[in-house]
Amino acid sequence: MKTSVTRYVVVVDGKPGTYGMYVPDMPGCTSMGNTIAELLVNAQEALQLWAEDVLASKERLPKPRSIEAIRKDAEVARDLAEGGVLAFVPLVIETGRPAKANLSLDAGLLAAIDDAAAARGLTRSAFLASAAREKIAAEG
Repeated sequence: MKTSVTRYVVVVDGKPGTYGMYVPDMPGCTSMGNTIAELLVNAQEALQLWAEDVLASKERLPKPRSIEAIRKDAEVARDLAEGGVLAFVPLVIETGRPAKANLSLDAGLLAAIDDAAAARGLTRSAFLASAAREKIAAEG
């Protein structure tokens, strides 16, 4: 089964100091941050919490619209004209169900991973999952 990360377009208000964002495809899904980087991390958490609420209600998540469709939205167009910008934010929904994966890594890299995991009090799996989350978050 192939899965991919779903990415939603968010509108960032573009006002330095405390940046705000909303997700046009997820009504009521908003977040804030003191920097753009902080905002985008907070946005991922907001998307995840919003999605968890929807799924807990046995509803379906809205399919993300294309950036072109989002730009045509009247509210979004107004916000862009006032200095807002668009960004993609990944939605990763954890199921709480572990799955085995067979990975091939260089032996030296694997040893470094094990050392880094041990230094943080983590298992190899927890360390790799954390690293993957951070990479997805950083690159959207």
